[in-house]
Amino acid sequence: MTGEADLGFMREALRAARRAPAHRDVPVGAVVVRHGEVIARAHNRREADADPVGHAELIAIRRAARKLSSWRLDGCTLYVTLEPCAMCAGGIVLARIPRLVFGAHDPKAGFAGSLGDLCRDSRLNHRVAVESGLLAGECGQILKEFFREKRRKR
Repeated sequence: MTGEADLGFMREALRAARRAPAHRDVPVGAVVVRHGEVIARAHNRREADADPVGHAELIAIRRAARKLSSWRLDGCTLYVTLEPCAMCAGGIVLARIPRLVFGAHDPKAGFAGSLGDLCRDSRLNHRVAVESGLLAGECGQILKEFFREKRRKR
């Protein structure tokens, strides 16, 4: 199901992710797309804003909702470089995003298939179509480099 457009949007999420380390944030990027157009993009801002919920996904979702003047993000796809955590997966479900595409799996905190799967939980009133592994190597590499550099500076 992954096509050239998906690759382009994930590359846009990677560009966003690369901005995060400038303020010591983990390099995760997210892009919300509707009808083939990027309507919001974000990168992690927990450190920059001293905000525990400053994850790229939630920031992008908020920006998209403001742009559309609606909390329901019908017809949107969220591209994110790292598998969303439980908090972000919950936000994706609550925003009624129909499709999630992520790059690297997160075996320690991912909740779109790794530790759990909030996005596709049949007990909820909305389920998200999830596609994983798009540009996973590149998405994972920027994270590895970030943490390698962080350890080196200790």
